Amino acid sequence: MRSISQPFRRTRNFAVPNKNIIEIKDVSFAYGTRPILTGIDMAIPRGSTVAIMGISGSGKTTLLRLIAGVIKATRGEVWVDGELVNRLDTAGIYQLRRRMGMMFQFGALFTDLSVYDNVAFQMREHTDLPEAMIRDLVLMKLHAVGLRGAQKLMPSELSGGMARRVALARAIALDPMLMLYDEPFTGLDPIAMGTITNLIKELNAALGATSIVVTHDVEEALNVVDYVYYLADGKMVGHGTPDEIRHTQDALLHQFVYGEMDGPVGYQYPARTLAQDMRLSA
Repeated sequence: MRSISQPFRRTRNFAVPNKNIIEIKDVSFAYGTRPILTGIDMAIPRGSTVAIMGISGSGKTTLLRLIAGVIKATRGEVWVDGELVNRLDTAGIYQLRRRMGMMFQFGALFTDLSVYDNVAFQMREHTDLPEAMIRDLVLMKLHAVGLRGAQKLMPSELSGGMARRVALARAIALDPMLMLYDEPFTGLDPIAMGTITNLIKELNAALGATSIVVTHDVEEALNVVDYVYYLADGKMVGHGTPDEIRHTQDALLHQFVYGEMDGPVGYQYPARTLAQDMRLSA
């Protein structure tokens, strides 16, 4: 993997942010004595859309939580927009998060709030904007995801795809510099999945933001992202452009991309041989 530059370079006494909005350097994380991530290195350029892929339990969401400052690395450095997340205090973490948007798996809407109030929530919490301006902004965000007409509905009245779009409108409420998507395609029908895919692509361009998509949905991810990082057992085992990933010669990555039963990831859970088990039960 190419080397990762310092978070800032100096030019005529001005701090100039480099081209990478996120830089992860030799990061490891463990819950107690149980390792989750080991020796992770990543560099994510500004304005790009990047996928973090891998099977369930590979450490994808943990990596997202490290970037958002929800947890702190056991070892190594996590840099976001020139700030070392590991060393930020609570106030610093909250300030950094105001420049992030997060779309949670399955949407995670506030069930007792209407569609309108879900999208308005961050504006009311983090700004002093008058309600009239908040109304205009909410309608703009809902219009961007095609749901301006659904503003009075409650989450229980939405389909899965609609709920995911409302969650996206809420995530972009404050025009974030960085968008984080945790399994945005899970459980969606093909039409809803295609809609979310297009929205991620279009909104990233419109906002001039950087997007990180955590997913195990291969085809959708490869259609929307610029670059892919692949995790397995908490380690970075492959990365490349979508075309490089599709044509990989790595057996583990090839098995994941094409959903093959036989490969490095075994179908059978480790056990005695069937013959041994049959003899023991006789």
